[in-house]
Amino acid sequence: VQLQASGGGLVQAGGSLRLSCAASGRTFRSYFMGWFRQASGKEPEFVALISWNDGTTYYADSVKGRFTISRDNAKNTVYLQMNSLKPEDTAVYHCAARTGIYSSNYKQYGYWGQGTLVTVSS
Repeated sequence: VQLQASGGGLVQAGGSLRLSCAASGRTFRSYFMGWFRQASGKEPEFVALISWNDGTTYYADSVKGRFTISRDNAKNTVYLQMNSLKPEDTAVYHCAARTGIYSSNYKQYGYWGQGTLVTVSS
């Protein structure tokens, strides 16, 4: 499985960005895919996940109501729409995937894309 993330950038607080994660290599029906972020000097943090099978979504409390994860089956792509961005959202965002049951523990994800930097200025 190969994951290609894109869409990061610099935005002012209150602004929006959309991240994309294009997946290739196999079918993803049994996969969970989503996003983790890592701020400087910190461990990766769960942001949002989506079940490729039925579209169930999961969010960290810190982003609920502001971020929306979605998928496009035809394009094998997962999106993260980020609205009302805050300076504390600044981090490198990584897309990741795993098979099996839901998990918000980044250590249980075996497939990772390269990170994309999101910087939110105050």
